[in-house]
Amino acid sequence: MPVLALDTATLVSSVAIVTPGALVAELTIQTKLTHSELLMPHISQLLAAARVRKSELRAVAVSIGPGSFTGLRIGLASAKALAYALNIPLVGVSTLAALAYNCPLPQVYLAPVLDAQKGNVYTSLYCWQQGKMSEYRPAAVKPFTELLGQLRALGAPAVVMGEAAVMHQEQLKQAGPDIILAPPHLIMPRAASVGLLGCKMLNDGISHDVMTLEPLYIRRSEAEDLWDRRHGVCG
Repeated sequence: MPVLALDTATLVSSVAIVTPGALVAELTIQTKLTHSELLMPHISQLLAAARVRKSELRAVAVSIGPGSFTGLRIGLASAKALAYALNIPLVGVSTLAALAYNCPLPQVYLAPVLDAQKGNVYTSLYCWQQGKMSEYRPAAVKPFTELLGQLRALGAPAVVMGEAAVMHQEQLKQAGPDIILAPPHLIMPRAASVGLLGCKMLNDGISHDVMTLEPLYIRRSEAEDLWDRRHGVCG
């Protein structure tokens, strides 16, 4: 049951082919090229390298946010087009949950953080219990300084990963022994985690409608806020 997984929620472009419990192939890259330039060629390259035909794919899993508004739209549009054309299920996976899924560590909190601009981060909190990952705090937008205080108050180790962890790594390194910066190979988004988490969701009977699935933005875009200010709309 090969599943194609895509993650374009950040500057990282990642595609993978997984089966339940196994990673078949993955291509993850962070460059100055845009997702519109990289994504479709990378999918073709990965399928060819893994010797998997499009007709053999059984589902498409895609990271739906939060994250870059443009990146999310490109990834989701591509995933929808593939799922529709191949007539296979589509499953949308939380970007934050997939980040936390990189680190299957018991007895610690997992704190994925993504840049939400202006000193804010998208964040949530997860933990592993009896081999399963569960959400401890739901996704939210908050100032990074507020998040740091909340992590210190947990009274237990917390592993922090995601692009905002890289941006604020010096503060994290000085935050105390219980705040742990994830290593480089686990700190950034990986389509493998999107795919493996997507497989679990599919196994639980969870899939999404190709026509109605939307990105999980959490906050409004700058363009929407600017339009409201110019037109006198109160939030």
